[in-house]
Amino acid sequence: MLIGSVRKHALSLQAVTEVPHHNYSSFRVRGKIFVTIPPDEKFIHVFVGEQDREAALVLYPEFTEKLLWGDKVLGLRVSLAAAKPSVVKSLVGKAYETRVQKDAGPKVNKPRSKSKPGITTPSSEA
Repeated sequence: MLIGSVRKHALSLQAVTEVPHHNYSSFRVRGKIFVTIPPDEKFIHVFVGEQDREAALVLYPEFTEKLLWGDKVLGLRVSLAAAKPSVVKSLVGKAYETRVQKDAGPKVNKPRSKSKPGITTPSSEA
């Protein structure tokens, strides 16, 4: 699969932009990364959930591998030369959906304390 096809597909998704990320390129939805492209453009890094990642690793070992950050598995590294275009498009779509769903989840706002710990202010002396 050619990187141009990946780019075209990713940019066809709602609210997606392509933005530099260090020396990589990245696709983001509302500022959040769901795919990165290393400089050589032979691979893509797809940030899918664990269930989708594990399924892809079993079904497509010839072109997918775990994407590691230290000891943590973050997603998939996909070799474009060997990849099936339909699978790559599906993985990009899953990564997009995963990011959108994470952003749509409930947000818990913690009340901000106006005083610093250990410092008593008139409003906190009661």
